[in-house]
Amino acid sequence: MGKVSYLYKRIKNMSYKGFFDTINLIHNKTHKNRFILFFDIIYCGFKYQAGYSDYKLYEMYNLNSKERKTVVTRGYNNDIIKKYNNPEYIKYFASKSLFNQKFTKFLKRDYLILDKTKLEEFKAFCILHKEIIVKPDNLSCGKGVEKIKVNKNNYAKVFNELLSSKRIVVEEVATQCQEISKLHPTSINTLRVVTLGGKVIVAFIRIGNNHNVVDNFNHDGVVAPINVETGIVDYPAIDKKGNVFEKHPLTNESILWLQIPKWHKVKSFVEKACEVIPEVGYVAWDVCLSEDGPMLIEGNEYPGHDLYQLPPHRSNGIGLVPIFEKRIHEMEEGK
Repeated sequence: MGKVSYLYKRIKNMSYKGFFDTINLIHNKTHKNRFILFFDIIYCGFKYQAGYSDYKLYEMYNLNSKERKTVVTRGYNNDIIKKYNNPEYIKYFASKSLFNQKFTKFLKRDYLILDKTKLEEFKAFCILHKEIIVKPDNLSCGKGVEKIKVNKNNYAKVFNELLSSKRIVVEEVATQCQEISKLHPTSINTLRVVTLGGKVIVAFIRIGNNHNVVDNFNHDGVVAPINVETGIVDYPAIDKKGNVFEKHPLTNESILWLQIPKWHKVKSFVEKACEVIPEVGYVAWDVCLSEDGPMLIEGNEYPGHDLYQLPPHRSNGIGLVPIFEKRIHEMEEGK
């Protein structure tokens, strides 16, 4: 019943323009018959819970049935979220202010949650920290995040602007280690570490681009998988347009074969963070790696599957479902 209701909801809310644009885009790229693509996308929707965006992003038109069933689609991802993330505890991840309060010891930096009474605290915070990061409380994908400097002549003005724009989370700027910073110095290049049942199952490095402050895939960033066992980036990076990079396109720093410093500390750190709210069992953690070790930037209770198993990151066409299924089996066995 869950799959049927999910598919009905997806069909009801689907952008039909986007659907047919996808067919045309794939046809122009591959010269595959539009009629066949039309029915194949529908088939993948029913068989694998894949939307047309999944079909395009993961190039499912190039995969056989054995390979297709290993792809973590939107529907498969949603099923994991529903099964392992208790809705009563989602608020601690959906709200950045609640998250910071709950995970204070993992942040390893100062922060302030603004309200109308805290102008003097804001002034003191800005005197102590020459640059600050401001964030809206409940937006994702880096929306509304900005690094700013506040001088003594405009404390009140900035304070009121932040309140009116609901960017009430103010943080000390995280500092990253040299090995990660040199990839793209103007952004914090986070490690996206995904846990299921308190164990790391997949990980990526996200790297900013074009001098952006944020490293998000949706803001020109590039992403590459990290080998969970070794901490080595053993695939090239890719951007959302499908461009592949062994070196960063702006800084020319090597990404492929990069060894993530202190990798085993990162894994241990994140798995400890999982113990704070075990009721939310499937989380994508964003980690900044400083010279002193890992610090949390945020946790995502709805891990975006768009970073998973992108075509240049798959071996023999196989996606990440086997890794998920292995971990689920371990959890059922009490491991």
